[in-house]
Amino acid sequence: MYTSPKPYPYLPSGREIKYVPETNVFMARAKEVRKLLSTDFKFPTGAVVVKNGIIIGEAANQAGFKHPVLIRLHERVLCIRRALKVRSGKHYWLCPGCAPAKNHAETLAVRNAQKHGDAIGADLYLYGHWWCCEPCWNAMLGAGITNVYLVENATEKWG
Repeated sequence: MYTSPKPYPYLPSGREIKYVPETNVFMARAKEVRKLLSTDFKFPTGAVVVKNGIIIGEAANQAGFKHPVLIRLHERVLCIRRALKVRSGKHYWLCPGCAPAKNHAETLAVRNAQKHGDAIGADLYLYGHWWCCEPCWNAMLGAGITNVYLVENATEKWG
């Protein structure tokens, strides 16, 4: 069984992240959602919420900037969080170019699932990152998400 070789920047007490192969049907869908819907070209992620074997919500992260010129400037020069050496997962509000937590794949997928019914007892599959930030965990826990799955070797791919 895969485990992250380094500690997560944030993990709620009593929770764990589980891992599945990239070929898992729900992880494959999260990868596809990432490819189709993410507007964050630096760290694209996709998430699906699954309940009783059925996808009830899906989403991809959305960048703070949409215009290609602004996206390139943000990546190369203008990220305020990077200039201030802010740790990953913290203070998204400082930089308009960073995807705020409300626009992360996990939070958006949970909101999408809740529009279609009850997410209590559902699982979330995330492709494109190696951990979940505190605001995303709060959204998932508040919605009653039971398990969070990442792709095997996520830390090596994106950590």
